[in-house]
Amino acid sequence: MESLYLLIPLSILLAFVIGFVFWWTIRSGQMDDLEGPSWRILHDDDKLPQKTDSNDAEKQKNPD
Repeated sequence: MESLYLLIPLSILLAFVIGFVFWWTIRSGQMDDLEGPSWRILHDDDKLPQKTDSNDAEKQKNPD
């Protein structure tokens, strides 16, 4: 029982230290993704515009 008086405050202190270190790494840019944008260019899924037939263009100009 007496060991709990030591272990509980130590575990709370350790949790705060881990939280602070994690917060510091996020704020200082340690977790920024530097390679993601360069790979994202290679996997770009832009679709080409669809070609319209000349008949479709004429129908849009002169609807009957």
